[in-house]
Amino acid sequence: MELQLVNERRRGPYAAKRLSEFAVRCRRGGLAVTPQRLAIIKALLGSGEHPRADAIFAAVRMQHPHISLATVHRTLETLCDIGEARKVTMLHDSARYDGNITPHHHVVCVKCRRIRDIEIPRLDRLLAGQSELGEFTVLGSSLEIHALCEDCGAKRARAKLTRKPRR
Repeated sequence: MELQLVNERRRGPYAAKRLSEFAVRCRRGGLAVTPQRLAIIKALLGSGEHPRADAIFAAVRMQHPHISLATVHRTLETLCDIGEARKVTMLHDSARYDGNITPHHHVVCVKCRRIRDIEIPRLDRLLAGQSELGEFTVLGSSLEIHALCEDCGAKRARAKLTRKPRR
């Protein structure tokens, strides 16, 4: 099965397109377009890190010093509710947010918790058209692969090399 990380060079054009359409989609959905909402979606779309609310808050606060963390949380939840963002919450971890709303999956480093988008076309084709799964109605899917990122793997290898043998 073919797995491929989403190319980071595609993020810029995707983010620009989504941002240019954001106001129209909000108005169509009856949601006011505020400078704070625009700043939050822009920060989210500009990040490849699947940031937590506090990271988005820190980025947005530079332009909007009076914004509160609670406003950022509420706005992110609203964006998820209207389909403008996705919540990526790993078991026993705080919520992370993803501005990429196209179908994709995630690979998560078990050590540093870094998240990267991945595409698995064959899995997507397998699930396409699958409307029921036993007693469940399929609404969507997202696979999360737990792995060790390159940086953490290198640190682990170095630690093994420098570890003194026990006597």
